[in-house]
Amino acid sequence: MQTTPRLAEPSYGSGPVATIDLTRPLAELTGVVNSVCDQAESHPEPAPVILDVGDPRHTPSPDWPGAVDIQAVNRWERAVRRLERLTAVTVVAARGTCRGPALDLLLATDVRIGATGLRLELPVNDGYIWPGMSLYRLVRHLGLGQARRLVLGDTALSARRACELGLLDQVDDDVHGAVRAATARLGRLSGREITVRRQLLLEAATAEYDDALGLHLAACDRELRRLRESGAPTAPEPAGRSRA
Repeated sequence: MQTTPRLAEPSYGSGPVATIDLTRPLAELTGVVNSVCDQAESHPEPAPVILDVGDPRHTPSPDWPGAVDIQAVNRWERAVRRLERLTAVTVVAARGTCRGPALDLLLATDVRIGATGLRLELPVNDGYIWPGMSLYRLVRHLGLGQARRLVLGDTALSARRACELGLLDQVDDDVHGAVRAATARLGRLSGREITVRRQLLLEAATAEYDDALGLHLAACDRELRRLRESGAPTAPEPAGRSRA
């Protein structure tokens, strides 16, 4: 499946960059997301993955996911989950009206940058909100109360309101410049450690403290070892203690 690197510029780095055309059928969108994941997984070293989502000139259809079967929906959800679990930082540049696939991708990425005129909308078919995994991610990001108010009330958000709620990290007239700055900052991060920290954040919403403690201590121990190996200053180990 071909992707269109509309945002591809040398200053973005060497990671995968792809445009998501929201007017395309679900099967094509699934192919594009899997293609981006293939590129990221085969990249010789972790590099930010950039998705250009939405186009102010073309409003996507409010009917999502269209005339498809449940197997097609399952393939889409698996592709989005694959993107969400990449050992690379994912950055989305969102513009225009983002509903359906755009909302799914935005909620599954690490860094979300929206244009000033961005509008986020939950997909509604004949008065019924589409019960996809975007609802699950909204609860994880916003909490049950705020997600319920969105689902049962106004199903559309302005860019400013989405940023206030934490669904966007940044709203900027210069989306390209904001993406360049984000990728320059994030390109230095280790893919493995990004994965670990992302998982710790996601599990914090549901894990009990005692269950989470062991995972956090293991991550802290790995970081201390990394710092010692890099020569960074750390507190000395207690006398008589050997490294595992």
